[in-house]
Formats: sequence, C-alpha cells, structure tokens
Amino acid sequence: MLKHRLLSGIFLAGTPILCILVLPGIGLWLFALALATWTQLEFYKLMNNAGMPVFRVVGVLCGWALISATFWTIGPDQHSLAAAYRWEQGVMLCMLIAVFVRQFPQKNNDKPLETIACTLFGVLYVAFLLNFFIRLGFGWEATSRLAGVGETGKLLVIYLVVVVKMTDIGAYFTGRFLGKHKLFPRLSPKKTWEGLGGGLVAGVLASLAFCLFNDKHLGVVSFPVIDAITLGAILAVAGVVGDMFESLVKRACSSKDSASSIPGMGGVLDVLDSLLFGAPVMYLYLSLVLS
Repeated sequence: MLKHRLLSGIFLAGTPILCILVLPGIGLWLFALALATWTQLEFYKLMNNAGMPVFRVVGVLCGWALISATFWTIGPDQHSLAAAYRWEQGVMLCMLIAVFVRQFPQKNNDKPLETIACTLFGVLYVAFLLNFFIRLGFGWEATSRLAGVGETGKLLVIYLVVVVKMTDIGAYFTGRFLGKHKLFPRLSPKKTWEGLGGGLVAGVLASLAFCLFNDKHLGVVSFPVIDAITLGAILAVAGVVGDMFESLVKRACSSKDSASSIPGMGGVLDVLDSLLFGAPVMYLYLSLVLS
C-alpha cells in the first residue's frame, strides 16, 4: 500500500507540473476542463451514494463555463483582472438560474433543495477552487494563450504543488511513526497532532528551500524569507484543512475514498483536496501581501 501510495503520489504531483512546463495554453485549458470534470463526477458520485440526487451534466457544464471564463479573460493588468471578475460573476449568475430551471420539470424528486444545493456545491468546491490555478498561472505576466504559462506562473504553480504535497508527505510519515494523539477522530481517525506538526515543518522547509533556490523571487514576485516562512505555514494549514474537509464530506456520504481509480490513494479528489484549499489561499496572500 505504501509503495502504491508513493508511486501514485509522485505521478499525480508530477503530472500538473509537467503540463505547466510543456503544454501550450489551449492544452492547459483542456487539461483543466478534464481534471475538473473527473473530480466533479467523483464528488457527484459521493452525493449519489449518500442518496442525494444531483444534476451532473449541468454541474459539469457550469464548471467548464467558470474555468473557461477565467482562462480567456485573466491577465496581469487591471482591465483583464476586472474583466475576469465580471465574466466569473456572470457565469455564476447563469449557473444559479440553470440549476433552478433544471429543477422545474423534476416531478418525482422528493429532495429538490438537496439536489440544487449539492449540484451547486460540486461546482463551487471543485471548479471554483480549481479556477485559482488559472489565476496563479496567468495573473502575473502578459502572455499569449497559445504560448502557455509565463515563467512566474510556472514557478507559482510548482511552488504550490511542492509545498502542499511536501506537507502531505511530512504529515503522513510523522503521523505513521510518531502519531499518538488524534487530531479530529470524528472526521479522520488516522490523523494526529504529531502528523500536523510534521506536515507544518515539512511545508515550511519546502517553502524556504524554494525561496532560497530562486534567489528570494518567484518570477516577478518578490519573495523574502519571512514571507516564505509565513506562506509555507499558511499553505500547510490550508492543506490540512482541505484534507479534513474532504474527510468530512466522505464520512457524511459513508465512503472511505472518493473513488478507487488511483492505487493507494483513492480518487482524484483524494489527491486534490489539499491543493483545492491551498490555491485560493496562496492567490489571496500574493494579491494582498506580496503584490
């Protein structure tokens, strides 16, 4: 199990990094749509297992629209940022209307509110949070969508994946060998306070190493040591919170994993859970503190 977990983790962490480095913009857009689709379908399957009917097709299409709106409008200048926000707001309004209207012809659905809520939840939890990867990749340097992500965007996304996944690794091994005190056994019986501490240390060390290796810069973003320590710690905590939140969702749906498609890991949502919370946290820190 440990061998499968390590191999799957390396492959899945390396895939987005490789895509960021080699794919043109259109390829990244299609990759983001495919990843959002796979993850949303896993989430909706969890809802179905819990007896919650959802509109899977409508939810996935809304996720596509949200990601596409950001991808085709976002840029580093104020005009592009404002345009991206306007398009995102427009898509989210249309998303609400689409889900509400889709509910109208449902004659035999005795859980209409749950259906609406869980469908929208899937878009917000997966597509909306995943969308911050697009913002990190294209929100700092002017670049052609055909050319792909600029150097700053590449560094930001790679930094995020490395720090969050090093937190996961540190928490896993520290908890495995030293863990004694349960963190929140109601949500995840295997997670411990010792694992949280180990993950925090691993995340901060990874952030510091990334900072020093890149001469205290992430492309055009100045990245002093104090910010490397602070952001590393914040991302470590955000990753753990994301992991715990997905555990809460799975327990509410009486499922151990989101799927069984990845040996030793479960499903894609089980791999992305920490990154889905880490991406918006990092984007806000960069925008509000380092911008």
